[in-house]
Amino acid sequence: MKSDFYTAIAQIAAERGIPKEAVLNSVETALKTVYKKEAGVEGDDNVTVDLDPQTGGARIFVHREVVEEVEDPVHQITLADARKEKPTIKIGQTLTVDRTPKNFGRIAAQTAKQVVLQKIRDFERETVYNEYADRIGEVLNGTVQRADEKAVIVELGKAEAVMPAREKVPNERYRPGQRLKVYLVDASKEQRGPQLIVSRAHPGLLKRLFELEVPEIFSGAVEIMAIAREPGMRSKVAVVARQDNVDPVGSCVGIRGVRIQSIVGELQGEKIDVIEWAPDPAGFVANALSPARVLNVTLNEEDKTARVLVPSDQMSLAIGKEGQNARLAHKLTGWRIDVKDPESLMGQSGDLLRQAQEEAEASVSSAFDDLAVMGRQPRLVNRRTLMITISGREFGPLPEHLAGLSADVELEGDTINVYYNRDLQARFTLDNEPLPLHDDALTD
Repeated sequence: MKSDFYTAIAQIAAERGIPKEAVLNSVETALKTVYKKEAGVEGDDNVTVDLDPQTGGARIFVHREVVEEVEDPVHQITLADARKEKPTIKIGQTLTVDRTPKNFGRIAAQTAKQVVLQKIRDFERETVYNEYADRIGEVLNGTVQRADEKAVIVELGKAEAVMPAREKVPNERYRPGQRLKVYLVDASKEQRGPQLIVSRAHPGLLKRLFELEVPEIFSGAVEIMAIAREPGMRSKVAVVARQDNVDPVGSCVGIRGVRIQSIVGELQGEKIDVIEWAPDPAGFVANALSPARVLNVTLNEEDKTARVLVPSDQMSLAIGKEGQNARLAHKLTGWRIDVKDPESLMGQSGDLLRQAQEEAEASVSSAFDDLAVMGRQPRLVNRRTLMITISGREFGPLPEHLAGLSADVELEGDTINVYYNRDLQARFTLDNEPLPLHDDALTD
């Protein structure tokens, strides 16, 4: 029958979720510590602890090497002194002596208890850190334990995480017992235990939620290229298809918006714009200002500025409430955006609108010059409009089977040729007038 001592050890191990061997090792370490304190010694590498499985009693044994002349009193003993304990011992052998202190009782047990608890806490901290150190960047399910202005304490199973004020969403209210998803930002070792930092404001949370809700993103058929977020208010997500016949925006929105609504619900009403990423910077800027309709985008590479021309009735939509839409588009694309309408340009000077048009044409011509030098370049075919974009100018429509695919464009004289898998698919003039696939068709 097992002793109460071992029953208690097994109970502690089960309650704390740690191996029983780790608890026993902690007990042995604790008893060695007590012996060192009682005996006034420093080293314990020649000390062993024998735990009686029946009574739970402990005995301390000290091991010393028998030598002719002692150089290290802690680890060595003379032959004469050794034979007082064991008459038959010889030089070179090891003498093992029971050195259990006489007062190895209540005080020693209390000291051992404290050391055992400390060792158990250390083991738990190490276990928690090892569990979460490799999960940085993941979304975890947690329960709010307590919340104040400075931080929110979130319970993650056996561990607690801290959500500092900077990682909270300003318009969210947290209450004890509330269940929510959080993004693990960091896991570090601290004196009082592992420090887990979680967030509800991090852009990574939005990305992980899309991966959970949209199978095409999880599988790699659709890729998130960029995210711009103002937590609790509005976000923009740029996506692109990596497989044929996949609608990246439609995949994220879902049938009747069920997928995007699930994410919006988890973020407590935060608005999310899903746009199609474009390899052409001007096209990407135009898409980023969605839902506004863009007439023209003129890029200034030197100061990374994009001047965007929109219809007058689209100005408020392009800029957004308190500049939010344009600000998010800037974060998403990395271009500083200057939104203009024809009336405002005409109001400043009659030549400004003409200048904007000339600059747009010059930028397109420059892009065509680059295209002529660099040869064929890939362009994404818009799934809905079947158009391709070159420096803010759209050309098309293209055949329906190219929707959402990456086609190659090449400038030949004043003609834009569009290829897919090296086969000529369409031809256009610089003014987007369609041309026959072969020049000899003009004579028919």
